Amino acid sequence: MLKMMELNPARARFINDFFEKYLTLTEEEEEELMREISHLENAEEFTKLPNSWEERGIRKGIEQGKEALVLKMLAEGLSIDVISKVTDLDKETIMKLKG
Repeated sequence: MLKMMELNPARARFINDFFEKYLTLTEEEEEELMREISHLENAEEFTKLPNSWEERGIRKGIEQGKEALVLKMLAEGLSIDVISKVTDLDKETIMKLKG
């Protein structure tokens, strides 16, 4: 609907931020929404709108990067205490990654 209104980017961002703040979807609702959006002819336009999915994607990327870093540090023989200090991960999480 925001795209159909043809708002300037600042207004679109303002309205989008309002919905992001006050309309929280469950994971299932987000997945359903993404499925519905993917069937629209202008689906690529929705990827231009900033949203909480971006933030989650960024956080997930950071987590994956930390996991890869932990695995490299373990392979180099660093102690779990040192790895915990460097990555800010708890020792339990590091032990799980160590396997």
